[in-house]
Amino acid sequence: MTTANVEVRPHEEKKIDILVSGEIDLSNSAAVQDDIFAAITNHLLAVRVDLGGLTYIDSAGLRILFALADRLRLLQTTCEISAPPGSPTRRVIELSGIDSLVHLHV
Repeated sequence: MTTANVEVRPHEEKKIDILVSGEIDLSNSAAVQDDIFAAITNHLLAVRVDLGGLTYIDSAGLRILFALADRLRLLQTTCEISAPPGSPTRRVIELSGIDSLVHLHV
């Protein structure tokens, strides 16, 4: 079974960083989504998702990111996703087209 860790850190007032590490696939995507969405409140101004520690993401993981982008758009909250340039995770994210919905940061 694959494992992923989701850590939420307050960044500034009304801003949070969500650090995701490990692997996300169909077997753990529901738990990862629950952990991420539990951190989202109506009062946030910005959410930054750091995928630097993520070693694998499949379509189930991408669905989480698209759902998060949609939810944050409805809340009028800025969303930024960070993944290391040249990493497999970054390549999958770029190919998915999510950068048209969120800011993709180095």
